[in-house]
Amino acid sequence: MIIDAHAHIYPEKISRAAVESIGSFYDIPIDNDGTLQTLIQKGDQFGIDKFLVHSVATVAAQVPSINNFLAASIKEYPDRLIGFMAMHPDYEDIAGEVDRAIALGFKGIKLHPDFQHFAIDAPVAYPIYEAAQGRIPILFHTGDHRYSYSEPHRLARMMKDFPKLKVIGAHFGGWSQWDDAVQVLAGMKNLWVDCSSSRYAMSSEKFRSLIEAFGTDRVLFASDYPMWRPEDELHHLRSLGFSHEDMEKMLHKNIEELLNL
Repeated sequence: MIIDAHAHIYPEKISRAAVESIGSFYDIPIDNDGTLQTLIQKGDQFGIDKFLVHSVATVAAQVPSINNFLAASIKEYPDRLIGFMAMHPDYEDIAGEVDRAIALGFKGIKLHPDFQHFAIDAPVAYPIYEAAQGRIPILFHTGDHRYSYSEPHRLARMMKDFPKLKVIGAHFGGWSQWDDAVQVLAGMKNLWVDCSSSRYAMSSEKFRSLIEAFGTDRVLFASDYPMWRPEDELHHLRSLGFSHEDMEKMLHKNIEELLNL
């Protein structure tokens, strides 16, 4: 079993524009199209059984429509997709939409503080954490040296206020701030990290050291499709020399246990 724990998907009519926008934001060329069909094809071709899919609501008004799109996608491929709902701190009925999403089968929430322009530890976002705590985890984009919204120390501070909230810190808990992330987040209770959007920026030795710092029982295999090709990320993780037991944890067991799959 292989589960890719971080993949974005978009409706076909906006996928090209969405991918171009992401590539421009990070100044990274992207050669995937961001559609669900391409993701499923890659899974079939390269032996990836399931994908955790989500999309970011850049404004509050997008929340219901994104969640409806994701729910329809999951209904189309119920054995292949795990959904994390979209949410925004400005959405007027956070608790109600979380209840609706859980009823639809969503397993978590995805937030991207840098796209959504809020600090992880800002009180404006606390109603989301209150609605999720003890029910479903939140996957945060974490880290960006250009902004302060998602700095690892903000995630650590927020988690102290919500000790029952389970959190996934994307990109080893701190994209472009990897050393800071290890220093403030490694060993935190109720924190998992995914390994996406990191390989391209560091040596294999550095990548392996980050896994070891957080522990193989806390790391989730993830590609950040369409940013990167899932098959390339999978090949790289397999090349690092971890034991079969540790690979099983990172490839599926950790996310299965976290989400009670």
